[in-house]
Amino acid sequence: MDVDLVVPMKHPRDGKSRLRGAVEADRHPGLVLALAADTLAAVTSGAHVRRVLLVAADPDSVAELAQLGVEIVREPAEKTLNAAFRHGAELLRRDDPGSVVGALQADLPALRAGDLADALAEAAGQRAFVADRQGTGTTLLLSAPGAPLDPHFGPGSARKHTGSGAVPLKNPLPSLRSDVDTPEDLAHVRALGVGKHTAELFI
Repeated sequence: MDVDLVVPMKHPRDGKSRLRGAVEADRHPGLVLALAADTLAAVTSGAHVRRVLLVAADPDSVAELAQLGVEIVREPAEKTLNAAFRHGAELLRRDDPGSVVGALQADLPALRAGDLADALAEAAGQRAFVADRQGTGTTLLLSAPGAPLDPHFGPGSARKHTGSGAVPLKNPLPSLRSDVDTPEDLAHVRALGVGKHTAELFI
């Protein structure tokens, strides 16, 4: 089943505050951009992804990501993660009201297109989500065709998404569960194998 994805991004200088110190301070924005670039490169290489809408706090600061085949729009007046996801979903649904819309985090630099395809296949048109490797957060939320996305991202989002009726996907999906919030997470994805943009920062 094909999907249209919404991916949110803060300004690179403001994103990933818990990762500060993983690289030199002046390279931190570059790390945030690299994580997103590898995520988006994997997503746009997938056969079942039709559109990717990057909802950005500052579109100019992430303009270079457009070369990966994504569309960039400004975040809504309500500057929260869930508002960004709802805004992107609304824009996508204007063009195709019956589509499957997904909310994907921008910090999955080890993502493999095959894991995303496996998640879509397992969801099989249900509203479903992928928990992070710790089992508490959410890396991907999928709507049912034409149905509300209803995002509940934030602390304890896996529990909140389950409580809202979304089905937790059970397949291993290691690269899709491995988001990066801390230096430990960064070490984990480097062991999995990150994309070229993130890898270049550590050469």
